[in-house]
Amino acid sequence: MMHLLLLLTRRFLNSNRESGLVSSVSKITISGIALGITVVILALTILDGFEKVVSDKINEFSSQIKVSGFGNRNLPESDFVAKKILENFGKDVSSVDPFSSKLAIIKSKRVTDGINLTGITTSYAKSSFSKFLVDGEMFTSKHDGKEIIIGKNLAQRLMISTSDRITVFCLKGNSPPSQENPPAIEQFTVKGIFETGISEYDDGNAFINLHESQQLFGMVDEVSGFNISLKEFSRASLVSLQLQDYLGYPFYVRTIQQVHQNIFTWIELQKKPIPIVLGLIIIVALFNIVGTMLMVVLEKTNSIGVLRSLGMKRKSILKVFLGNSLYLIVWGLLLGITLSLVLSILQQQFNLISLPGGVYFVTSVPISIRFENYALVAFITILAAFFSSLIPAYVASKIKPITAIRFD
Repeated sequence: MMHLLLLLTRRFLNSNRESGLVSSVSKITISGIALGITVVILALTILDGFEKVVSDKINEFSSQIKVSGFGNRNLPESDFVAKKILENFGKDVSSVDPFSSKLAIIKSKRVTDGINLTGITTSYAKSSFSKFLVDGEMFTSKHDGKEIIIGKNLAQRLMISTSDRITVFCLKGNSPPSQENPPAIEQFTVKGIFETGISEYDDGNAFINLHESQQLFGMVDEVSGFNISLKEFSRASLVSLQLQDYLGYPFYVRTIQQVHQNIFTWIELQKKPIPIVLGLIIIVALFNIVGTMLMVVLEKTNSIGVLRSLGMKRKSILKVFLGNSLYLIVWGLLLGITLSLVLSILQQQFNLISLPGGVYFVTSVPISIRFENYALVAFITILAAFFSSLIPAYVASKIKPITAIRFD
């Protein structure tokens, strides 16, 4: 009996008429389902890729928690604060690295630009910058001299490369410049050039040794804040709240998501329309399936009548048309999943589609292939399509034999 039902399913989807109308419509339906599945999976894959790539780069390039002062005020003796944090939060905190930061003007031989100049420790520089260096090397100790590393985009604007010398101008202390407090002016040698792919970092950031920055900024025993790295990133929110309660005013504790809230909010905003898009594509696919199966019912009415007159039960007719619908759905899913997987792999390997880094934070479309996305889309599509296919299957099973045989 099962062999007969499979035979009928295959024959009903392949029209014997010269026009081949049902067969053609079936192919169009399968193509429509495949394209819809491809679009949804690619949208989920790209958005997951954006979130993963941006999060990973920010977490690698920066610490999980940043401590600064309210109103950008300087914070007291760094060694004492770092020691206290490690003593009380050692089970969660892996390192505490002080930094000092100010807005500055950087000048090459031909170009002048504004930057955010930050002084960092040697250990933090090695752990955070080494993998992003595209030219040159990191400074190794506070005795290296006047050395600086800058973002690739900034280096291109300044038309400089490693070993070139640049001049930095910045305010000294918290007082406005005057005859008694002139601006700080210092020359640095470009030691290295980094590229994260995130324009917010690459366009306007430069880094020098912490000791050099404290002298340049007039911050003797003070720092701008602390970069705190955690053993488990998942505990960042909880640890930041505990740190804020422990340190109190004037310390201002934020997670990296809070520091770069605009980026993560943008990613979440892109995800919100996905359920609507998925729903609309599924609805279109369902109408295609229902329409195709109703056409099959109309074309095969005579055949249904003959089968019913020979004793085939309504339940068997129902199974035949449910099988037809399942055939369309499975083929559409397989083609859609295959196409989306191939396109995702091609983008991963060859970066076929590039993006303006200043708008999207990355320079090429990121891809994150996750089994969960494929399984979710497949499950929802099969479930919805199965219930919708009950309509034409039920119509076919209710056809009366005498009426069907006389139908022309």
